[in-house]
Amino acid sequence: MIDPKLLRGDLTDLQQQLATRGYALDMAFWQSIENERKSLQVKTEELQSRRNAGAKQVGALKKSGADASELLAEMQSVSGEIKTAEDELRTLQERISQAAMQIPNIPAADVPVGTSEDDNVEVRKWGTPRFNVLKGQLAQLHRALIQFMLNTHTIKYGYTETYVPYIVNAESLKGTGQLPKFEDDLFKLTNHTNNEGTDFYLIPTAEVPMTNLVRGERLDIKELPLKFTAHTPCFRSEAGSHGRDTRGLIRQHQFEKVEMVNIATAEQSDDLLEAMTAQAEYILQQLNLPYRVVKLCTGDMGFAAQKTYDIEVWLPSQDTYREISSCSNCGDFQARRMGTRVKDGKQTSLAHTLNGSGLAVGRTLLAVMENHQNADGSITIPEALRPFMGGVETILA
Repeated sequence: MIDPKLLRGDLTDLQQQLATRGYALDMAFWQSIENERKSLQVKTEELQSRRNAGAKQVGALKKSGADASELLAEMQSVSGEIKTAEDELRTLQERISQAAMQIPNIPAADVPVGTSEDDNVEVRKWGTPRFNVLKGQLAQLHRALIQFMLNTHTIKYGYTETYVPYIVNAESLKGTGQLPKFEDDLFKLTNHTNNEGTDFYLIPTAEVPMTNLVRGERLDIKELPLKFTAHTPCFRSEAGSHGRDTRGLIRQHQFEKVEMVNIATAEQSDDLLEAMTAQAEYILQQLNLPYRVVKLCTGDMGFAAQKTYDIEVWLPSQDTYREISSCSNCGDFQARRMGTRVKDGKQTSLAHTLNGSGLAVGRTLLAVMENHQNADGSITIPEALRPFMGGVETILA
């Protein structure tokens, strides 16, 4: 969630920034509700001040032996007015919070402005594309990819491997930004709720349970950054993806992914985004897969992101690059929703959260199949994967 203070002043700059993401900020609504909030806030504070002054007067009257019953009755009435005003202010604040949850994150200053993937900016390329494709039974290779990715992130880059639930509650999805805005993209478990009446959902990515590991926490600055990784299936209805990469292994309702999550300070997060992206790139380099890195424009970023790099692998069968990893810095957007703060002595501040695919397993499998096919139809297994496949060097056609 964006900082509510941004919705209390001049909204012109905020409206322009959000417009680049295709979000139309209702300035009239926010100005009206802010005026209402200010009025209630002033009324509440005036009543509280009146009650405090009255309490002092009552004390003075009692000390002097004078009758304070009339003033006490008045103060009782004022206390009732305060409770009513505080209830009204609390209800209004809840309305404001619910409305603010619909607003996407503000893009970082260096994010290119655009409306679609056509406006994304290529940052760099690596490797030379090839032009072949192979189909076959490759379950062992799929498993080898997962093991290689997890070992790389834990052993080489110091991530803590986690095993997380595949089912999460609504509060977890609100924390990372999927709810309430994107419920149609989720698989909801109908007729299943927890003891508090909250609905359950299948995870769209391990980002959700891993990021929520620090929900409501006060993290010591000396602990940061925290780096988590996990391999999980991911479940998405893809309600908003009609016509976009919908064939074969590219886009499915269930797929598998090795995910990275970083929990950091504001000062660490920009550098960690670059590092996380490089870590995903390293996997592709070890697999000798051509790729490019693209900086997403404002109109193509995810709801919670303030800056995103997509890594796109070369797929010869489509004669183009396709997304295989998305690495995002969400700033304090998710932390504000989750109530996650950083302690630095007596000072506290909101944490920053980052997430990235390291990598999408099915798409990586497809890229290995296509880019390492030989003339006879066999597939040469990248050297990095051979220890996980009993030393086998080639999969026969």
